[in-house]
Amino acid sequence: MIIKTGDFMDTKKLLGKRIKELRKNKGLTQENLAELVGLETTSLSGIESGRHFPSLPTIEKIANKLNIELKTLFDFNHLKSIDDMKCEIVDNIDKLSDDKIIFIYRLLNEVK
Repeated sequence: MIIKTGDFMDTKKLLGKRIKELRKNKGLTQENLAELVGLETTSLSGIESGRHFPSLPTIEKIANKLNIELKTLFDFNHLKSIDDMKCEIVDNIDKLSDDKIIFIYRLLNEVK
């Protein structure tokens, strides 16, 4: 995923949601993860709410303590809204070759 300058705020919020999701999946509270990573709970709360963007060393510590690959923290396509997904699909259609458009057309007809 390429992050454009205008997408930075969205990326902060998506990263925060992803960290929160993964933390909860591991059964950790904010206090638990903050202690493991060496952060104040308020700092982790700011990250999870999308108010603050963590430094790279902090991101690496979070991934390490959650026992996940770093790239997993940035896998937040499932966190997008349906409207955002529709817009992204429409934006990308124009970039596809004719063969791929035909393939997608046939696929859509099969799943509807």
